[in-house]
Amino acid sequence: MSSQKSIPKHKITRAASLATTGAKIGMHYLKYSAKQKLGKAGAKESFHEETAEDTYAVFSKLKGGPLKVAQMLSLDQNLLPAPYIEQFKKAQYTAPPLSYPLVVRSFKKEFGKAPNEIFDTFSKEAVAGASIGQVHKATIGDRTYAVKVQYPGVADSLESDLKMVKPFAMRLFNLSAETLDHYLVEVEARLVEETDYLLELKRSQELANLTKDIEGVYFPEYYPELSSKKIITMDWVEGMHLDEFAQSSPTQEERNQVGQALWDFYHYQVHELRIFHADPHAGNFKVHDGKLWVFDFGCVKDLNATFYRKYFALMANSDLSRAERFKELLYELQLLREDDGDFQKRKLIPLFRDSVELLSRPFKTEFFDFGNKRYSEELFEFGDRMKEDQDLQQMQSGRGDAEALYLNRTYFGLYNLEAQLKAKISANMPQVHRDELALPQGASLGG
Repeated sequence: MSSQKSIPKHKITRAASLATTGAKIGMHYLKYSAKQKLGKAGAKESFHEETAEDTYAVFSKLKGGPLKVAQMLSLDQNLLPAPYIEQFKKAQYTAPPLSYPLVVRSFKKEFGKAPNEIFDTFSKEAVAGASIGQVHKATIGDRTYAVKVQYPGVADSLESDLKMVKPFAMRLFNLSAETLDHYLVEVEARLVEETDYLLELKRSQELANLTKDIEGVYFPEYYPELSSKKIITMDWVEGMHLDEFAQSSPTQEERNQVGQALWDFYHYQVHELRIFHADPHAGNFKVHDGKLWVFDFGCVKDLNATFYRKYFALMANSDLSRAERFKELLYELQLLREDDGDFQKRKLIPLFRDSVELLSRPFKTEFFDFGNKRYSEELFEFGDRMKEDQDLQQMQSGRGDAEALYLNRTYFGLYNLEAQLKAKISANMPQVHRDELALPQGASLGG
């Protein structure tokens, strides 16, 4: 992959990059319309493939906010057509890298020294690249490090970037302002945190210590003396990223072992710590000798106790025998509004019940098989139903507690990783005190 020698920094040049891509997409649409009128097969698929490729190209060129939007959207498979998901997945760990001179410039700004003045060896080519920064391999003596270097100017252009991306994404993905605002507000909040590598260093050390006793889960050691606000250094870990491991023909026992460790890692954080690693994509995990290694605590979310109780009580009350309590919780979580009429309720209540049933199903059996193709098909069918029903698209805009956005996406990201692994695991929710969830007699999430 060729390296990128510079990042457009000024508002005008960054806006011009988006405008140029917008014009290309306009040409794609004209071609699509012409092919459609002629009845040519595959016109729509071709349009989405070409448009997804051009969109990812400009987002990866701009880095920062636009690329983070792509990365976050890639976790939500109910929102976009498949070609965009496939392109945007590249933002997880295969984004185009910056050239070495820009890396040297960043080191001199942060440490007053070039990389080769600090490390015995330092790879000139990045070994991985994502939305905020890229990773280089380095050594001092017999110790090998992974050094993450933040892209220059990411934090400075954040606010203006998201303002520019919003109208572009609304037109391209046919999303309402309210729907997209949910994402952009969270992207901005998380990016402000993620661009502070000293905060990430602190969280990484704290959360690694709190979750170090989970069987099968491991964390690299971090090095404050080799880190700064824009550069973070940790141990280098050999192995395959989680998606690569899933495609390497592991045995079912190996799949189950890694899948169980992944599930236990998330559920200990959600149900015990109430603070969790909120970026569940394959680039943040490696597997080596059956061990699951966890990286990148830049994106972390706290769970409000009141929200936690309502969210998991909703799961426990989703069957028809508790319809009234389920509806009450929908109002409490702002998924239903007081001004909703009968038409909205007839549409939304079954939708939310189906969504909650799908999400909570793994909790309700002793073992759950994420390799079950029918379950994956149901998730995709639900997503297609959401995308194709224009009434639902309009009604859903701006609904729900903001905390639910990250927790939902974290769960569906986790489910997607488990599905890639085809893991069969014990997915019961840990036994939580009945009074805390305020569950009625007979209601259960398993455990």
